[in-house]
Amino acid sequence: MALTGVIRPGYVQLRVLDLDEAITHYRDRIGLNFVNRDGDRAFFQAFDEFDRHSIILREADQAGMDVMGFKVAKDADLDHFAERLLDIGVHVDVIPAGSDPGVGRKIRFNTPTQHVFELYAEMELSATGPAVKNPDVWVVEPRGMRATRFDHCALNGVDISASAKIFVDALDFSVTEELVDEGSGTRLGIFLSCSNKAHDVAFLGYPEDGKIHHTSFNLESWHDVGHAADIISRYDISLDIGPTRHGITRGQTIYFFDPSGNRNETFSGGYIYYPDNPQRMWQAESAGKAIFYYEKALNDRFMTVNT
Repeated sequence: MALTGVIRPGYVQLRVLDLDEAITHYRDRIGLNFVNRDGDRAFFQAFDEFDRHSIILREADQAGMDVMGFKVAKDADLDHFAERLLDIGVHVDVIPAGSDPGVGRKIRFNTPTQHVFELYAEMELSATGPAVKNPDVWVVEPRGMRATRFDHCALNGVDISASAKIFVDALDFSVTEELVDEGSGTRLGIFLSCSNKAHDVAFLGYPEDGKIHHTSFNLESWHDVGHAADIISRYDISLDIGPTRHGITRGQTIYFFDPSGNRNETFSGGYIYYPDNPQRMWQAESAGKAIFYYEKALNDRFMTVNT
């Protein structure tokens, strides 16, 4: 599949209550490479990522997400997508190069669910990225949960249909899967892909806007999900649910919380998506099985979100 336009999730900036405590969690437990600290922010990169950073932590009074960024194929795409966003009535801000270290110019927009997104084309390569000449499987032995990459975010808000529509109409994302109340027609969950992954971002219905449900990291195998569970138990990390499996996307998963209360996911697997695939749909009465395929039920904790 030739990827053009928006090619993948690039980064997410999360708010944390104690930056030192959060650095230990994301570096030593999830296993990200610590890039640098700049004032109230810290930057990280997973061992199988080429770009300088993918996770940014900002110390703040309240946990949650500031912004999620997607990488586009070339700089000219920024102008193209800015025009398409403006054509459908979405305000666009142009952010100059250097607002984040190593990142070129960006465009920024908000969705009806009050989430902030950025598109960018250029980021410096990581000094600790994968080798490209006679490459071993890793440069430095992975640690912690051995996360290979930042994979996606699931975001909560009221008008998830209008937010998803922006990604489909202006950015050429595909809706891969939905959770729908067929009686009312209400879309309870919308999963979108700009690639051949099962999803690159998801919107989940919730009575308040601007919320984040989880930030997700890819692992190589189901065995690694079990290894993540061992790390969670060994270091008394707050567990949400798992190891288990999703019905939606078919990913094998475990959910847990960082020290600030931000929900993390590590997962493996999931189906490969192609643009000619029919859209998958789950009915509301099967929501438990859709989210947690084995348990077939949602726990109360899973329904909580961050601001």
